This record gives sequence, structure tokens and C-alpha cells, in this order.
Amino acid sequence: MPTQRFADVRRRGVRSSHTPILLTLLTLAGGAAGAQVQSADRLSTPAGQIADDAIRNEVKLIQFDNAYLRYRVHTKDAKGDQIRDVVESKDGTVARVVMRDDRPLTADQDSEEHLRLQQMLDSPSAFQKHIQKDQSGKKLAVDLIQLLPEAMLFSYAPGQPQRGDKPPGPAELVIDFKPDPKWNPPTMTAQALTGLEGRCWIDAETHHLARLEGHLFQGVNFGFGVLAHIFPGGEFVLEQQPVGDGRWIVDRFVEHVTVRAMLVKTIKEDTDLAASEFAPIPRMGYQDAIHLLLTTPLPGASAAGSK
Repeated sequence: MPTQRFADVRRRGVRSSHTPILLTLLTLAGGAAGAQVQSADRLSTPAGQIADDAIRNEVKLIQFDNAYLRYRVHTKDAKGDQIRDVVESKDGTVARVVMRDDRPLTADQDSEEHLRLQQMLDSPSAFQKHIQKDQSGKKLAVDLIQLLPEAMLFSYAPGQPQRGDKPPGPAELVIDFKPDPKWNPPTMTAQALTGLEGRCWIDAETHHLARLEGHLFQGVNFGFGVLAHIFPGGEFVLEQQPVGDGRWIVDRFVEHVTVRAMLVKTIKEDTDLAASEFAPIPRMGYQDAIHLLLTTPLPGASAAGSK
């Protein structure tokens, strides 16, 4: 059910580490912001075909396993304001909280992080539980994304508004999507797609998704509303960037969604996630990845120690 963010947005880490509500639903430049690009040649390919290419690329990215990265993820949500140091290993992604509320962890907080990661080193079953959750998030993302070509109707956005952060030229193809009223969701989770519409910006050269804006224009029930109900008005934004070796990764995810669970509990999911400082690293096992995290000083630690 879509109470998992795309982070797990695809658990890519944005491959790694997050799963808020609609995150898993889709994946599907002219000069100044808002510039209009109109070219009959660019739009000669049906919008649905471009979207299909982007969807296939997204599935490949979720399962991408040819290069490994280390990066920072800054998350603001109900748990507070946290920055994590993220390392991708051949066995799965591990992360360590290094800052809370714009400050390095206290000694006690850092000890808790060390203990949590040490438990993964001491108990392979603890790490396996962590990875199983990651794998289930990936499977959910793939299952939903692969439904998009039949679940959605795609059309080119009028005027092809570019985002303005690309070099001059036809850098992006801008495509609007909305549910196909003739489509019947094959699973309960897939029902979330029936209330979703939006716009995506797709790289014109590689057909990778660069930005996605989604809007819940109508409420969606799960189990006739008994299990859950997603209220209309929810919104989310997802952005990706290329990081080399043919890989794109989520570097921004914003979500505002309200869900009622089991007819009783209402949950407001307000998440703002930003990833940065991407750096390639060698292929390593999860044990080495954890050791790398644990031996890295906290931000500001060296400066504090020199006083």
C-alpha cells in the first residue's frame, strides 16, 4: 500500500533508504525558467512511447547494481531534521545519522548509532532483516511502475515549459499524465494510481525522468476504506540527476499526503528529502561499508577536538 515513499523512493537512496507514501508510484531546457520550447520534430513520437521508455529506464535504475556511491541524505519529516551518511555496498545500503537539527550528534546519540550498526556487524540476521525491507520496497516500486503504461494516459504538455536549469535547447520532453478511466487495478495497492495525475520532465536525449510532479485529485480507498483512505489534495515532487556510469539517482523528494488507517488513525505525511555530495566508491561488502561509516568523524568533530 502506498504508505511507502517513492526514497523507498525506490529504496535507491534515494536507492537506499526511504519509503514515504507515493514515492513508489511512478517514475516514470531551454533558457530562463518558464521558457517555452515548441518543435514539431521533437513531439513527433507519441507521448506514451516516450513515457514507456522512461518507465523502462526507471525499472533498470531500481535494480541498478553496476556502480556504488556514498552520499548525504537530509530528511525533514515527523521524526525531525536529520542528515545521514549513506554508503552503498554490494549487499545493500547502510547509513549512519550524523546530524540532527543542524548539529552534530551528541556523544550519547552517536553511541546509539554505533550500537545499532555494530549489531548489524555482530548479527547477520539483523542486517538481513534490514535488507529484506529494502528488497520489498524495490519490488513494490517495480510492480507499480510497470503498471503505468496501461494505467495512465499520456500527452505532451502545451508549450513544453522547460525548467530553466538546462543549457539552451530542447533539453526536456514535458508530458502530462492522468488515469485511464477504462483501467481496472489488478491489486489493492494499484488502486492508488486511479487518483493520481501530474506532469513529468523527461531528458530528451536519454529518456530518463528528470522531474515528476504528482497530485491526488480524488480520494482513494483500500479495502473499501476500512484498511486505509488517502485523502484528495496530496502532492509530491521527485527530482533525479545523472551521477555517471549511466545511472540517475533521486536527489529531491517532497511529499504532503494525508492517510486514514483502519477508520481511526489519521496520518499526515510531510517529508522533504534532499541528497547531495555523491561520490563513487569501490565495490565492498556491508561489513566494510559499516566500518567506513563508523570510522568517519562526525561533522565538526575535528574542529571541536582542536579547541
